[in-house]
Amino acid sequence: MMRRLGELKGGVEGWRELKSKVAELLQLAELAADDEESSLQEEIVAEADEIISRFGELEFDLMLAGPYGRGNAFLAVHAGAGGTEAQDWAQMLLRMYLRWAERRGFKASVVETSPGEEAGVKSVLIEILGKHAYGYLKSERGVHRLVRLSPFDASHSRHTSFALVEVMPEVERDVDVKINPDDLRVDFFRSSGPGGQHMQKTSSAVRITHIPTGVVAVCQNERSQHQNKEMAMKVLRARLLELNLRKQAEEQARVKGEHVAAGWGNQIRSYVLHPYKMVKDHRTGYETSDPNAVLDGDLDDFIRAYLVSTMGEGS
Repeated sequence: MMRRLGELKGGVEGWRELKSKVAELLQLAELAADDEESSLQEEIVAEADEIISRFGELEFDLMLAGPYGRGNAFLAVHAGAGGTEAQDWAQMLLRMYLRWAERRGFKASVVETSPGEEAGVKSVLIEILGKHAYGYLKSERGVHRLVRLSPFDASHSRHTSFALVEVMPEVERDVDVKINPDDLRVDFFRSSGPGGQHMQKTSSAVRITHIPTGVVAVCQNERSQHQNKEMAMKVLRARLLELNLRKQAEEQARVKGEHVAAGWGNQIRSYVLHPYKMVKDHRTGYETSDPNAVLDGDLDDFIRAYLVSTMGEGS
């Protein structure tokens, strides 16, 4: 509660400082009305530009706000139907989000992964630590579609692949989600890591199942069974919170008479590498002709366009 209070105070303080600067600039403008000195005019213009820039930053912070927008996030990528093609696409999305996190100075680590048979991944879960991580990444949840010439097809024919991205807020222990220990089933197994001297000799990987909902959390990438269990509980809390938030959104939409698409419903974004190059977000209409930059983590323009379009809707 104290940390939340500190965050709110910090946000309010930014607007108060901006209000004070505007008042000072107005006073300066009144003085300038009786003074034709060009240096004073230039100072006013420079101050106004600085205020406009700061206003834009504070406004964007509001878009990232919400109950969990300022905190860390878990992001999961699941390959759709299509075997190796879709699993390779999931791997490409994983790299895109890791590169995006690196660009922002966030810390990203793989919590659990299920590798593909030939290439790519069937599914992967990563934890992203950084200010506003969830606020940014909530724009990425949904189905992502790729159109390209297949590198796995001898005839190099054009293929369409799909992957589902989930984004969940990381929550404080037992603050927003109450979990009864009697509702949990905990299983231990060997991690599916590399062989040789790094091969797991003990069953250190952990799978926790929340029996009432069927929600499952797995962690196998930490060094010990205890660490894996701690991380799996963090993931479970995040998944249960996301489930609750989704149910609330569906209920609000039902009351309003709105249609709510299923998780594997219409794609939110298309990445076209052939016969032309384009990435288009179908929710906002924002697009770019440089898919290579996007796949290398240049996502901020897409994120901003989505947040602007949903301003006022909450998280």
